[in-house]
Order: sequence, then structure tokens, then C-alpha cells
Amino acid sequence: MAQGNTKFWATQESEPKRAYRFILNLNGNDSWTVTKVTRPSITITEATHQYLNHTFYYPGRVEYNTVSFTLVDPLTPNSTAYALGIIAQSGYSLPSRTVYSTISKKQAISAMKQPTIHTVNAGGDIVESFTLINAWVKNVDFGEFDYSSDDLINIGIELRYDFVRYTVTGGKQVGTDVNAIETFGS
Repeated sequence: MAQGNTKFWATQESEPKRAYRFILNLNGNDSWTVTKVTRPSITITEATHQYLNHTFYYPGRVEYNTVSFTLVDPLTPNSTAYALGIIAQSGYSLPSRTVYSTISKKQAISAMKQPTIHTVNAGGDIVESFTLINAWVKNVDFGEFDYSSDDLINIGIELRYDFVRYTVTGGKQVGTDVNAIETFGS
């Protein structure tokens, strides 16, 4: 944010990011069935030290929280089949006397490729991107049927990932070095 700019909302050049201006890219394709996605979030763990009747806190490890997205389940393309396909490509197979395979991180990551959340401006140009590194499906919720509702069926998918790569327009990565605050502010 610009230092000392007290007229941000009054200038015609100012444009805040809007919640409805996003694209979720899955397996290299921009998914039009996605209706909602959470942005990545970070938690910094803490360690405590107690001395007499005082408690002192120290920052610990950085943990990336899960990202969830919701998609509509049309007949074509079938989002249920898409979600089950990812689970199968992750290494899961139905119980069988002859198949003993299990899910592996390598297969699960390969099934998801690199999901990327793009923020776009009013002109449709990408202004920032969050790329989820080593993402895999943690949870799938196939929605619910309801005789009293005209709503579309939605599928919820939760992703676990190791870290996020944040890129602003022009390919500049932010948050990857000690000077990230200065880099982000310029």
C-alpha cells in the first residue's frame, strides 16, 4: 500500500481486489464449475516458557492451512467423476483380493498437478496467483439431495499442500526472501 496516500478510495485508479474475480486452475484448465475457493492461510505455531507466574511466547513453525473449493456438479463435465478420478489416480482402489495398492504422496500430487488460484481485474487480466505446491486431496464432500430445494448440487473439495508460491503481475515472486515486506510494498 502506498505510504501517506489518504485519498485511496477517491482516486479513479484505485481498484481493490474483488471476491468474485477469481479463476481456479485445476490440472492446467480454468474450471468454470468452481463457485468458491478459499485463499491460502498460514498459522505460526508457538512455544511457551513458564517462569514463576509469567508465561512467555515464542514463534514456532509456519503451517499452511488447507484450501477448500466448491464446484457445481453438472452432468457434463461430471464433477463427481472428476473427484473420484483424482482419488483413483492418487492410488486408491476398491477392496479386492488381488489389488493391494494404497495412496502415495507422489501419486496424489501427480493427480492434482499444481492447482493455482488467480485473481483477475475488471479487464480479466491476472493480477496475482497462488500456486499450491505438492497439493493433494484431503477431503471430498459430494453434497446432498433435498426434495425441498431447487439448488444445484455442489461438491466440496479440501486440499492439503506443503507451501504456496505467490506471484504478482509480471512474474515477480513475493514472500520468498527476507526483503519480502519491502518487495511487496514497492
